[in-house]
Amino acid sequence: MADYKTILIAEDSSVILNLTKKILELQKYKIVSAKNGGEVMKQVESQDIDCVLMDINIPVKDGMECTREIRRHTDPRIAAIPVIAITGNANNYSMEQFREAGVTDYLPKPLDFDALVRVVKQYVG
Repeated sequence: MADYKTILIAEDSSVILNLTKKILELQKYKIVSAKNGGEVMKQVESQDIDCVLMDINIPVKDGMECTREIRRHTDPRIAAIPVIAITGNANNYSMEQFREAGVTDYLPKPLDFDALVRVVKQYVG
């Protein structure tokens, strides 16, 4: 089991969360989740996370704030975790703003699951 890569999904919609989880589990990833921005750092600090799928609209602390916190972390392993932002068109963040926050890559909603798997594999292997 140790060679399974762990993906943290930060997503407050249980429908999207469960779908995303199923699809990534089929690819043999281990999935942990955070329902809000407050849980993201707890998860990241309590175990080895290989990649974060970050819904930009999560409650408590939004995905951009969480990403900045990850990037500022004192543990270099945590600070370097790839963060893939997931965003609906409603929040027109520019690529520039994503970069500034430290987002590695992003996927638009509604999620294209083939693209999701491709992007995760690109950063996690």
